[in-house]
Amino acid sequence: MNTLAHSGGPGPWALLFPLVWAAVVIGIVTLLRRTVWRGRRGGPWGAARTPGAFPAESSPIALLGRRFAAGEIDEDEYWRRLSVLDEQFGRAAGSGKA
Repeated sequence: MNTLAHSGGPGPWALLFPLVWAAVVIGIVTLLRRTVWRGRRGGPWGAARTPGAFPAESSPIALLGRRFAAGEIDEDEYWRRLSVLDEQFGRAAGSGKA
């Protein structure tokens, strides 16, 4: 019985090496995506992060609106706090009023 492994050929282990190299490449790409590429440009696709790109999500007026919608504060307190925030941040910061 003359098999490939006994005749001096590479044997069945030759199939394992491409899988090992694929795992190494995938690991390196994953590591780079989680560390280097995210910190530099916001993601591997080059979506640049700019400060203030989403002002409505982080503004105090938007936070106040979320608290009112969740029922944490009542309508009177909402309008009172909104008038104070309007003086500091203005209506263009996302109060939703014209």
